[in-house]
Amino acid sequence: MKRSTDRILTTHVGSLIRPPEVREFLRAINRGEVIDETAQTRVLRDAVSQVVKQQVETGIDIVSDGEFGKTISWSQYVLERLGGFERRLLADDAQDPFAAGEDRRRFPEFYAELDAQEKRVSGGDGGAVKSESVCVGPITYTGQGALQRDIEHIKSAIADVDVKDAFLPVVAPASAIPDRRNEYYASDEECVFALAAAMKVEYRAIVDAGLLVQVDDARAAVTYDRMVPPASFEDYRSWLTMHIEALNFALEGIPEDRVRYHVCWGSWPGPHTSDVPLKEIVDLILSVRAGAYVLEGANPRHEHEWRVWEAATLPEGKILIPGVISHGTNVVEHPDLVAERLVRLARIVGQESIIAGTDCGFAQGPFHQRVHPSVMWAKLQALVDGAKLASEALWG
Repeated sequence: MKRSTDRILTTHVGSLIRPPEVREFLRAINRGEVIDETAQTRVLRDAVSQVVKQQVETGIDIVSDGEFGKTISWSQYVLERLGGFERRLLADDAQDPFAAGEDRRRFPEFYAELDAQEKRVSGGDGGAVKSESVCVGPITYTGQGALQRDIEHIKSAIADVDVKDAFLPVVAPASAIPDRRNEYYASDEECVFALAAAMKVEYRAIVDAGLLVQVDDARAAVTYDRMVPPASFEDYRSWLTMHIEALNFALEGIPEDRVRYHVCWGSWPGPHTSDVPLKEIVDLILSVRAGAYVLEGANPRHEHEWRVWEAATLPEGKILIPGVISHGTNVVEHPDLVAERLVRLARIVGQESIIAGTDCGFAQGPFHQRVHPSVMWAKLQALVDGAKLASEALWG
């Protein structure tokens, strides 16, 4: 994993807004239509190549494939890569398992408007239906074909451009198929560790291909909002500890300096008044066997948490990748502000231990986007420009 040895390097969380030609194939699939798979693969390969070039032209040092190969979402995509699960349709009037949490209970009118707006923007979720995912048999990894395609596309895309490194985002056991139900294993913990064992196949293959693996784990923090109340904070800590143990089990044998661990408080543009404070879970986050920690830090609910690092100690040799631009607002951050965020953290943890990043992905699924595509690239440009200013301040 590259470090910021003579300037602040730049990256992002991974998910980028899909181009229309990629979305069209997925809409056809969701409608149950037969598609030309050869043509779809060609479109996907070309789209990855183009988005990598655009990242490089913008000045991003450590690039991703935009998550273009994922056909559902950042967390649900593994439904198509794992055996042992089935999807069951929910009745139209059934409670949506995703529409839960203390934030939603506090602001029901706001969320009613937000849900309706997001459904309009996403075109009805691309034809998606309301369903739940149920574990009905032994969990196995079956997605080698799709994974190898993603690996080949990103490796082909970086072959002719100058990048410091490239990564593929994948999902952590805690976040994979969120709100899943277990009908097969003796306990939920046994189910989680079986899921971790299956995901290890994906993590290992990415690293063996010479790429960085980024493990996305929004549910690590978001579950607090889902659990407390009625559960206690201690209940939540126990839940998180078990899931991090499962993640570390999945990462066994993988060099830590090839792993990035991403935690955010969810991507949605809501109040977030019931988020768990970073200081309450930073010790557990730092216990993950990773070389870099990618953490939210630019939005107004969490920007103040840079001060957590005045007390918490970043382990020697590890890297902090703070979000210094937000994915959730169309307001483009000024490069001076980006530089200010980077410099104050660099002076605490060390400038070689900082890489500039984003709060979260700009599109958590093929049919979702948090900002306009043109604004996304303007924000990434501000990230690059701010990192240059921070480098001048830190290195002279």
